Amino acid sequence: MSSSSTAPGSGPLTDAGPLSLCAREPHVPADRLVAEMVPPPRFDSVRFATYIPDPKQPSQTEAVQVLEGFAAGLGGPRASGTGRRGLFGFGRAKAPKTPAGPRGVYLDGGYGVGKTHLLASLWHAAPAEPSRKAFGTFVELTNLVGALGFQQTVRTLSGHSLLCIDEFELDDPGDTVLVSTLLGKLVEAGVALAATSNTLPGKLGEGRFAAADFLREIQGLSAHFRTLRIDGEDYRHRGLPEAPAPFSDEEVMKTAFATEGASLDDFPSLLEHLAKVHPSRYGALTDGVRAVCLTGVRPVPDQSTALRLVVLADRLYDREVPVLASGLPFDRLFSEEMLNGGYRKKYFRAISRLTALARDAKGLIGA
Repeated sequence: MSSSSTAPGSGPLTDAGPLSLCAREPHVPADRLVAEMVPPPRFDSVRFATYIPDPKQPSQTEAVQVLEGFAAGLGGPRASGTGRRGLFGFGRAKAPKTPAGPRGVYLDGGYGVGKTHLLASLWHAAPAEPSRKAFGTFVELTNLVGALGFQQTVRTLSGHSLLCIDEFELDDPGDTVLVSTLLGKLVEAGVALAATSNTLPGKLGEGRFAAADFLREIQGLSAHFRTLRIDGEDYRHRGLPEAPAPFSDEEVMKTAFATEGASLDDFPSLLEHLAKVHPSRYGALTDGVRAVCLTGVRPVPDQSTALRLVVLADRLYDREVPVLASGLPFDRLFSEEMLNGGYRKKYFRAISRLTALARDAKGLIGA
């Protein structure tokens, strides 16, 4: 949907009409892709000190203590800048021999126990310049490989002291092998690793989490990881949150024109546009957008489209961009076949995150 300077039947409400995500085709340089591998804005201020362990769950207190020690152990030549390489790894001295013992930690636990908080706290606590440590989701890491190529990614990340991977995906064998191979190269270069993953929704409540699956999938790398079990209440045992009722097309359009920095797009058109933009650029697609307004939300037609929408939902959630929509509620985006298939964890996450952003957007109506 194209934007104009006035909403239908309302007259001018802002100095300019809303933005359109469909009109954007960002070209992101490689250095920005790497520079943006930092904790998302909602985790800018988290630290170990702001993580409040549940006194009934001693594993949470233990995890903080172990991670604080792990962060302190990352000091030394690599963290202080010795042998620093440029963006693409040229001009750097030979990497030091990988130290004996685990160079990685894996945070093992269900949803809602604070794994991402702890992972981001580790990134903040690591004694290295921000440019020498990276934080991203598994999907962002695979997208980086897609954008730079495997060898270039190895050269780029080998100069880092720490790589944190949130939401390590265990449901795509091809991507898992790709990332496992990449991590092997980085371990050889002396990069410390930290990772989290979540159980599939169907496994919740079984009394076990994903450590066995994770260590099996990374195969030869398992010896490099120390597993930290983090117990705690899993808020998703209550099931998917109920999505708020959608608004009318008129309400969405009027709000888009009245909200500075809002975008306005027809949902099917946006889905088509996402196919033309590399997922590594979805963050840049939302640059400067303060609210996303969508008309005509309907079920996602196929799995490829659904997976692209999952990535966009993650980027919007990371940036805390509210989403106002008409059409169907977000808990009806994906078919039962999708929600029961191999990528169900991603779809459950997308529904949860879009629902949260839809709740955030309710305050825009009539503002």
